[in-house]
Amino acid sequence: MAISFFDLDKTLIARNSGNLWIRSEVRQGYISKLQFLRATGWFVKYRMGMADMEQALRLAISTLAGDQESVVRQRTLEFYARECRELVRPGAHAALAQHRAAGDALVMLTSTSNYLSGEFARDLGFDEVLSNRFEVDEQGIFTGRPVEPVCYGEGKLVLARRCADERGVDLRDCAFYTDSLADVSVLEAVGRPVVVDPDPRLRRRARANGWPIVDWDADPGAAQVA
Repeated sequence: MAISFFDLDKTLIARNSGNLWIRSEVRQGYISKLQFLRATGWFVKYRMGMADMEQALRLAISTLAGDQESVVRQRTLEFYARECRELVRPGAHAALAQHRAAGDALVMLTSTSNYLSGEFARDLGFDEVLSNRFEVDEQGIFTGRPVEPVCYGEGKLVLARRCADERGVDLRDCAFYTDSLADVSVLEAVGRPVVVDPDPRLRRRARANGWPIVDWDADPGAAQVA
C-alpha cells in the first residue's frame, strides 16, 4: 500500500483557513483588531517570501496559553460548519476518489490545527491526519507550546517519514499534493510530487523539476492519480 499525502490550505480548499479563522475570531470579539492586523501582516510577508512562518505559528500557539481546550475546540467545530465545509475543490474530491480506488492510504499533511483539519479529514474520508497539535495540561488548559515537531517545512517531512515508517512504506512510493514552496522538502522526498494551483515560486520549481501541475478548480478531470 502506498500513501497519498495532501496539504489542506490552498490545495484541498481554495482558501487559507488560518486567515478565515482570524477574521472569524475578530468578528466574534475573541481577538483584537490589532492582533488581526499583525496576523494579516504575517500572511502578506509569507506570500512574499519575507516571513518565517514557523516562528509565526509558534507565536500564534503561544497566545493560547491559559485557554480551555474544550472551548477552542467547540469554536473550531462551529467555524468549520459555518465557513469551511463547502470549500473543498471539485478536483480534490476527484483525486481523493482515484487514490482511494487505487488502494492508497489517504493522509492529510497540514499546518492547520488538529481541531480544524480533523473535521475536514472526517468528512473527506482520510485515514490519518498529520497537523499542528498543542500541548494541553491535566486540567485541559493549553500550555502555549506546540507538540513537536511543528508541522511546517522540515517538520512536515519528519512527520511524513514517521508515518511512512509506521506503515512500512517507502516515501518514494508515495504521492504528495500541495500549493506551496514551503513544502518542497516533502515534494523532493516522495516519488510522485504534484503541485496544485501553486504559488509563483513553486510553479517555477515545478517546471524546472518536471513535476505535474494541476488546476483543481477549472478541470476536475485533471486530478489524476500521480
